[in-house]
Amino acid sequence: MDLEGIKLDLFILRHGEAGKRSVKIITDSKRPLTTSGKQELGQIAKAFVKLGITFDYVFSSPLSRAQQTTLIVLRENKSKNSIENLDELRPEGNKMMLYKKLSNLKQDSSVLLVGHEPYLSELIGEIISGNECRIDLKKAGLARIRIVSFIPKIRGELRWLLTPKHMKLISN
Repeated sequence: MDLEGIKLDLFILRHGEAGKRSVKIITDSKRPLTTSGKQELGQIAKAFVKLGITFDYVFSSPLSRAQQTTLIVLRENKSKNSIENLDELRPEGNKMMLYKKLSNLKQDSSVLLVGHEPYLSELIGEIISGNECRIDLKKAGLARIRIVSFIPKIRGELRWLLTPKHMKLISN
């Protein structure tokens, strides 16, 4: 595959509002979305439909709140995609391993990545600027990046950075 001329659309979605850490929840990885977080994501997921966004690949952090976010988006879009859990999308995930996986996908693909902060903002900044660039990806916020190269390192163009408020306006 010609990794210099690749065109890959990444849709990067931060999980929705999750419950606060409590004594009842043993680990952070099991922290679920709140009821209002689920409702907000249901509305936001409708924006994906209105924008005509479909996915060739769906990757999610294995943490509960990211899984729930991904399922809501896919259900609302009546998507038949299967979700592949990637440890690379955990808050402490390895970005270089993620880039390697992405570089092996077919050209002209549309990819959904669902994960956490500050990992996702750092990922976006690294891809669009080549180093550190501060991006504020809100809970349930969406970024769209067009990957243009993986050689000598990943490079992309920021196409959108939408807040949940923007997404809700689109869905109405």
